[in-house]
Amino acid sequence: MGTTVRFGVSLDSDLLNRFDDLCGRQGYGNRSEAIRDLIRNTLVQEEWASGEMIAATITLVYDHHKSDLAQKITHAQHDNLHLIVTTLHVHLDHHNCLEVLILKGSHQEVHHLAERLIATKGVKFGRLCPATTGENLR
Repeated sequence: MGTTVRFGVSLDSDLLNRFDDLCGRQGYGNRSEAIRDLIRNTLVQEEWASGEMIAATITLVYDHHKSDLAQKITHAQHDNLHLIVTTLHVHLDHHNCLEVLILKGSHQEVHHLAERLIATKGVKFGRLCPATTGENLR
């Protein structure tokens, strides 16, 4: 781990006020914690886009009563077993399900599966969230 270094940042006062409001809403104790998270998030996005092995989650919300939608989602998962570490399926109400897939694989394969699932007709909400081991983010 490297040494801690201080640096200054010049910002427009309106932008700083908005940033301070954001920090307060998100529960940061100080600006440094928020800036560290912003930098780490950007570095994770860069690492993720590099095409190396990544981890990610795909979150889906869908109505399982829609014509063969659950079967299409299950079929896509079976086609990509090598990427899927585990899944979580939650019944939100009588019609709607929340499904979270935890994946590990190449950027291209994970991204392709996410696009396929999210674009499936009947999926109400879908989001891909990349992750990292954080090995290079101290």
